[in-house]
Amino acid sequence: MRHTSTNFSAGIFGPVTITPSDPYAAYSALRRSGPVHRIAGPDGSPSWLVTRYDDVRRALADPRLSVDKRSALPGNYRGLNLPPALDANLLNLDPPDHTRIRSLVTRAFTPGRIESLAAPIRRTADELLAPVVRRGQADLVAEYAAPLPITVICDLLGVPEEARTDFRAWTDTMLAPPGPDEARAAIGAMLRFFAGLIEGKRSVPGDDLVSDLIAARDDDDRLSDDELTSLIFLILFAGYENVVHLIGNATLALLDEPVLWERLRSDRSQLPGAVEELMRYDGPAPLAIRRFPVEDVEIDGVVIPAGETVLLGISSANRDTERFPDPDRVDFDRAVGGHLALGHGIHYCVGAPLARLEIAIALEALLDHAPGLHLGVPRSDLRWRDSIRTRGLLALPVMCWNADKTKRPGQ
Repeated sequence: MRHTSTNFSAGIFGPVTITPSDPYAAYSALRRSGPVHRIAGPDGSPSWLVTRYDDVRRALADPRLSVDKRSALPGNYRGLNLPPALDANLLNLDPPDHTRIRSLVTRAFTPGRIESLAAPIRRTADELLAPVVRRGQADLVAEYAAPLPITVICDLLGVPEEARTDFRAWTDTMLAPPGPDEARAAIGAMLRFFAGLIEGKRSVPGDDLVSDLIAARDDDDRLSDDELTSLIFLILFAGYENVVHLIGNATLALLDEPVLWERLRSDRSQLPGAVEELMRYDGPAPLAIRRFPVEDVEIDGVVIPAGETVLLGISSANRDTERFPDPDRVDFDRAVGGHLALGHGIHYCVGAPLARLEIAIALEALLDHAPGLHLGVPRSDLRWRDSIRTRGLLALPVMCWNADKTKRPGQ
């Protein structure tokens, strides 16, 4: 048995420092030093970090690695504690409950329903970009990358417009709470919001995903009340938060490489492949949801005891040179597929087709409306979320001008 011990505290894996602006050098050093590392998290809780592509991919599909917190050793789980009405979601469930609930969502996320969203997504993107182009400058996260996916996912679920700003504030508070009281307040507000939403849709069903899930709950009794609420919460939360950062990170990657930006401008047929490569290059989730072995599990010669916490390094795997040659470069000619940004196995992102559609449309709208898009501040001034679990910009200041303008704003 091999055993690598690494301390993690405030962004430091032993001698390796993970910085929000560039974590990939640290991931590279960790891959070189070993496939699996014993770490201590910011709160002192012990975990095992898996860093290499082949190991991460296999582990994502390994049924011995449970996502159910009941599989953890007593006191070993110190993550976010949600009430049962938000906690009984797919990211905390193993088969057979996971299989039962996921099948309901998969049937609701039909290709036809996703395809029907393309025109509304583009319309929303155009509306959001119109004032940006008129002004010639913007924070692209606050004014585009954030409101676009919240509009899309709320339309899909049937969430009324007046509740959408509140939801964005609640999710931001949950991800980076100023304190425990604020986090509890946000969770409580969410619970009341979902209870009201479900009650309203039960009384007056609509052509939306929440109404479909309520029908599954009430007509076929295939969901408990907590499962129904948790499922709506997960779809809304993941469908908003992850896509915000996918759009922001992908846009920045293109702004860093003007040749690739111009390449997409001239040939939109490359967008699908570009989306896959951009997700691989800088995805929003550095780590998969934590796992707990139901028995002792060996990963590349390292034995991880049952019940301990396992973290699977998605971002590290997506930059593994053994799987992706020259991985620190965006390469549109790279063979499409194989990245783990959307997961793998039974927990593969159920909303992956929608995420791909949103990113492609978001980028195409930018290419159409703001062909001269460029950073509005020095690259070194950009600030990232200070988290090893979320990879996303706090803001993306840009300058832009449309195809009819010959000069940049201010010239």
